[in-house]
Amino acid sequence: MAERYEYLPHHLLRRRVRDVASGAEGELMAVVNENVSDTVVEHWVELAYIRGSSGREFSTSVDNIEPAVAI
Repeated sequence: MAERYEYLPHHLLRRRVRDVASGAEGELMAVVNENVSDTVVEHWVELAYIRGSSGREFSTSVDNIEPAVAI
């Protein structure tokens, strides 16, 4: 089996983003292509890691992020 993850470039890194699935906002810290396989067949997903205002990071699909709108 190959590596479990690899970091990917993204145009919103270190910018404020919003997770459209949860509505949570924070700073995009990393985008990772992660192997989430639990069997012999590999399954890779692109995850966005976002640091919220509390300092805790959460992950979501990279397809769920958009730039946060400044108010």
